[in-house]
Amino acid sequence: MQVVYEDNHIIIVNKESGEIVQGDKTGDIPLSEMVKAYIKEKYAKPGAVFLGVVHRLDRPVSGLVVFARTSKALSRLNDMFRNGEVHKTYWAIVQQRPEHEEGTLENWLVRNEKQNKSYAYQREVPNSKKAILKYRMIGQSERYYLLEVNLLTGRHHQIRCQLAAMGCPIKGDLKYGAKRSNPDGSISLLAHRVEFIHPVSKQHIVVESPIPEDNLWQNIKFSVK
Repeated sequence: MQVVYEDNHIIIVNKESGEIVQGDKTGDIPLSEMVKAYIKEKYAKPGAVFLGVVHRLDRPVSGLVVFARTSKALSRLNDMFRNGEVHKTYWAIVQQRPEHEEGTLENWLVRNEKQNKSYAYQREVPNSKKAILKYRMIGQSERYYLLEVNLLTGRHHQIRCQLAAMGCPIKGDLKYGAKRSNPDGSISLLAHRVEFIHPVSKQHIVVESPIPEDNLWQNIKFSVK
């Protein structure tokens, strides 16, 4: 866990792949508890520390997670996420070069709870939700391509599912058709940038995560920045 921004009302951390944002049936220590412990120690806070979870990242995904440090910030951030006022940019490494270097993907996704997986359709089907994202290719290495992705909707496993439906599964994402897993069990998807108007101070906040240090990410040559 790495803190990349904090003030009295919000804290943004860079999550490593494998960490969970909130507690689940695994019983593993979630990121939310690590952040509480960090706040308690840094500010010598007596008693319980308030921390509000406003969004999540899938366990194998790395990158930025925003938490609320006050109830005022929590309620306002919840509204902002619901209304699409928090702009998140993701980077995904894929092995297959996309047919078009940029474009908009529109699918109808159906979530299968038992499999913890979503399925993409070209038209509306029962229990489906419309999913829209924009992507563009911003870099490549000898064997891989880096896509920048902006979500226009927020659906379960949306980026993973839609890129796979385009024929470009994310590296390491066995669930959505990658040929092999990454050694550490991660998938090569990074929540790279978050931008929003601060819920209390009204300042314009832009935060970017550092690029992961492993060779896969470091070998990417950027064609656009």
